[in-house]
Amino acid sequence: MTSIHQNSIPSNRNFDPISRELDEIGRLVVDAAYTVHKNLGPGLLEKVYEICFCHELLKRGLFYMRQVDIPVVYDNLVFDEGLRLDVLVENEVICELKAIEIVNPVWEAQVLSHLKLANKRLGYLINFNVVNIGAGIKRFVH
Repeated sequence: MTSIHQNSIPSNRNFDPISRELDEIGRLVVDAAYTVHKNLGPGLLEKVYEICFCHELLKRGLFYMRQVDIPVVYDNLVFDEGLRLDVLVENEVICELKAIEIVNPVWEAQVLSHLKLANKRLGYLINFNVVNIGAGIKRFVH
């Protein structure tokens, strides 16, 4: 289990386009998800997809951390009872993985919360329990 810390977040940042480098990492993340889904299909446990997804990231030369704690900072206090994200790629891209039939809107809010609290710009909600993985990937830019 790893922990990341945040810096102050500029208020107008989410209107700036993401960098080419960050966009390329995002492209490789999506490619890794497609490869895992092509090889495994839907219907497995989330943990299986997480392990295989991380293997595919590594094959693409990407550094990742799994099950990363995000502390909540409020009123100059750090609360370690924060959130935990599934996979952090290149210390920049947040990936929340699911293997469920119906995506609950709360998971979209979860990705947005992770982006804000971790001071990151790009995140993905990836649901592997779909027939077409393209329908299971949602991209978020903060």
